[in-house]
Amino acid sequence: MKKTLIDNYSRSIAENFMPETDRIEYKRELHTDVDIEREVIAFLNYKEGGVIYIGIDKAGKIVGVADVDGDILKIKDRIKNNISPSSMGLFDVVVEERGGNNIIKVTVASGSEKPYFKKKYGMTEKGCYVRIGTAAEPMPQAMIERLFSTRTRNSIGNIRSHRQDLTFEQLRIYYEEKRKPLNNQFRKSLELLTEDSALNYAAYLLADENGVSIKVAKYRGTNRVDLIENNEYGYCSLIKATKSVLDKIELENRTATQITSKERIDRRLWNPVAIREAVINSIVHNDFTREVPPKFEIFADRIEITSAGTLPEGLSEEDFFDGVSIPRNRELMRVYRDLELVEQLGSGVPRILESYGKECFRFMDNFIRMSFPASGVVTPQVTPQVTPQVTPQVERLLAVITGEHNRQELQDLLGLSDRKNFRTKYLNPAIDAGLLNLLDPENPTTSKQRYMLTELGKQYSSWLKKTITS
Repeated sequence: MKKTLIDNYSRSIAENFMPETDRIEYKRELHTDVDIEREVIAFLNYKEGGVIYIGIDKAGKIVGVADVDGDILKIKDRIKNNISPSSMGLFDVVVEERGGNNIIKVTVASGSEKPYFKKKYGMTEKGCYVRIGTAAEPMPQAMIERLFSTRTRNSIGNIRSHRQDLTFEQLRIYYEEKRKPLNNQFRKSLELLTEDSALNYAAYLLADENGVSIKVAKYRGTNRVDLIENNEYGYCSLIKATKSVLDKIELENRTATQITSKERIDRRLWNPVAIREAVINSIVHNDFTREVPPKFEIFADRIEITSAGTLPEGLSEEDFFDGVSIPRNRELMRVYRDLELVEQLGSGVPRILESYGKECFRFMDNFIRMSFPASGVVTPQVTPQVTPQVTPQVERLLAVITGEHNRQELQDLLGLSDRKNFRTKYLNPAIDAGLLNLLDPENPTTSKQRYMLTELGKQYSSWLKKTITS
């Protein structure tokens, strides 16, 4: 009897969702009588956005969707073509499996260009809707006029790029890698044009050449007094700069070891999933209209990530931590999602909070800063005993390295012509001793491989110079 009750309860949980709320709407199926545009517009105009489930009836019972792929295409097409201003970058459409049935989940973020409306009816009570309780209600004309008068106009999509001779070869390559080749109309489809068809500031950020540079600084201590490394990634497509920052921080996110009386515990300095989300969020949501890029600073005990701008209007700190998303730069959000750098809307902060507390976030007047403590010492001090058995050849190699070099450059600096001798006597021993890093560790034998000193290598090299001059 008890087992039967448990089985029935489990089946009920699997087959039913919670009731509809101000942020959740159910539709049994998608057909011509279902006004999906109305529901999406209501959430775009609502302060917190919301979620629409297709394949669930009003009672919360899961009935499933017969033609998932076909319905997804219809939903995307209707949202794209029937709603204004453009909501691209403000919604996700995904498939979920619940109770053995496939359902469709449409996540809608609150938009920054309210009021949103049906193109067919314009900014009228027949075209504008807002979420009130569990329903999408017509928006009063007074509210429409108030929202329109305060609409955000100072966005990267509306700002004209000061350069109109922009090229996008890097962007094309990234889209081709994802098997989403760009056609000749991509500037329009990706919303890289202003209303008068000029390239906008979003286009400038994504172009092959621009004036934006993102810095990754590293300090020896816990303050900004002793700068030991300052890297700049930029003057190129923001996508390329983002990937470079991610690669650099991944390189710095070494494994720290804690040895106890019972076991050896290995763990990364920072949770890699949380740090990746934090990096992406800081770039995608940065207020580029201030012409201040995000910055990344690594200290002996933590990493700090600072982005320009405050929380968007209408978004509280509580909403922020709950995963409510109001994308500041929807044009960038669209591209980052296309290239699979961003997953579902609103998933970034909850992913971070799985590893770090809310106290790691600081909201300032003009900036948002995230500070994540390290699990070990980031910049350990080095003595000669730390790196024993360093050969004279390795010491010669350390002395000539000044930044990033490929193999041939290092051989030329050392005056060596024998590749095999260089690898066996100089390069490989330095790598094995933890003094040299491969910038492309996933492809160690690639002909394009480049090398640079690790933190240990830099400190040992500095110690050698002091020893020689003392």
